[in-house]
Amino acid sequence: MDNYERFQFPPAPVKAGEEYDVEILDTSRRGDGVCKIDKFTIFVPGTSKGEKCRIKINEVKRTFAIGEKI
Repeated sequence: MDNYERFQFPPAPVKAGEEYDVEILDTSRRGDGVCKIDKFTIFVPGTSKGEKCRIKINEVKRTFAIGEKI
C-alpha cells in the first residue's frame, strides 16, 4: 500500500440533519449556491451569492455536503 492509498480525509465538520446559519459565497457551475463551514464546502440549491440563510444538511460526502434552504 502506498502513501496515496493510506491518505484519509479529516471528518466532516457538519452532520446530516443538522441546521446552520450560512452566507452563500459563490455559485457552482450547476447554479447551486456554495457556502463553507470550517473550509468544508456545502452546495445549497436554490440560493444565490450573497444570500444569508438557514440550511439543513441532507447528505455528507468525503469532501463536500449537500444542504437545503429552510
